Amino acid sequence: MSDHTPPASIAISGLLAYCRPGFEKELASELDDIAADAGMIGFVRTQPNSGYAAFEAFEPVPVSTLGEHADWRKPVFARQLLPWFAKVDDLPERDRATPIVAAVHASGQRFSGVVLETPDNDEAKQQSGFCRRFAEPLTRALEKAGRLRTSRTGLPVLHVVFTSPTTAWLASGLPGMCAPWPMGIPRLRMPSNAPSRSTLKLAEAFMTLLSDEERENNIRAGQRAVDLGAAPGGWTWQLANRGLRVIAVDNGPMKDSVMATEMVEHLKADGFTWRPQRAVDWMVCDMVEQPSRIASLMADWVATGRCRHTIFNLKLPMKRRLEAVEQCRILIQKRLASVGPYDLRIKQLYHDREEVTAYLTLKR
Repeated sequence: MSDHTPPASIAISGLLAYCRPGFEKELASELDDIAADAGMIGFVRTQPNSGYAAFEAFEPVPVSTLGEHADWRKPVFARQLLPWFAKVDDLPERDRATPIVAAVHASGQRFSGVVLETPDNDEAKQQSGFCRRFAEPLTRALEKAGRLRTSRTGLPVLHVVFTSPTTAWLASGLPGMCAPWPMGIPRLRMPSNAPSRSTLKLAEAFMTLLSDEERENNIRAGQRAVDLGAAPGGWTWQLANRGLRVIAVDNGPMKDSVMATEMVEHLKADGFTWRPQRAVDWMVCDMVEQPSRIASLMADWVATGRCRHTIFNLKLPMKRRLEAVEQCRILIQKRLASVGPYDLRIKQLYHDREEVTAYLTLKR
């Protein structure tokens, strides 16, 4: 057994996932599907605007039951996905460590580290200061109990998730299967000369939707890119700042800071009808339009070889969000069915709002 294979004897009680507040219903539906695919029987517990959802199995199951279903990249609306093994209620204010350590000890698990988190909602985030203060004493208590082995590679990371001051969920962050950032949120700084905050959305998309190897191999200085619906230039700036030469397509004006890069050609044209004279490496699109129309346009660019890779946003309706995403999947599948195998990854990013971000490319 390799260090990255969790022992089959580890028992879990369900799945815990974080999301953007307001998307708990969609996340709960995805957790139901994941659990069903993994053969788990139980129910989903969540509350509106809580920023998380939990699937609770009727009986504990081996963590090996989950397999690839535990991969946080699979569900669209999950910022983080974790197998949880204990829920500790009624934590005493003066000694939260003792019952948490007892629950970890009872699980029989050992961990390589510990992360204290809260869901991304206003009430829970009030515990963030406590989490910072509590991290060191909890770590010492776990080490004393023999539950932490920081020198061991391949062990899971213990996630202690405080959904209230008196309730903590204990979960195993399996190596390579969970988001590497606390709370599943990449911490990105707004560049001082970027034209808009939308640049962070594309930066997060590169971090979240592509692996380290894919970013190194597929995003290189000197490549050619197109930004459809580019104005005022947040996504164009992100590409140009990485050394790509960009054709920015939009009837609206581009910010001076974007054009000052001298890596951008601005064409005043309709992003739905304009086509490049020759193929480009990347095409990105953040146009405000019906998601089905965007999905069809993106699939056509890839199917006809006009671009090798594309990242795009799908603006979702207020209702039937999951259905809208599935409709886009079907449209892309139909367009590319006769072209060849493809890779489609969809995530609601931290910098997304009523939208999701997708990466599409043909497999080679």
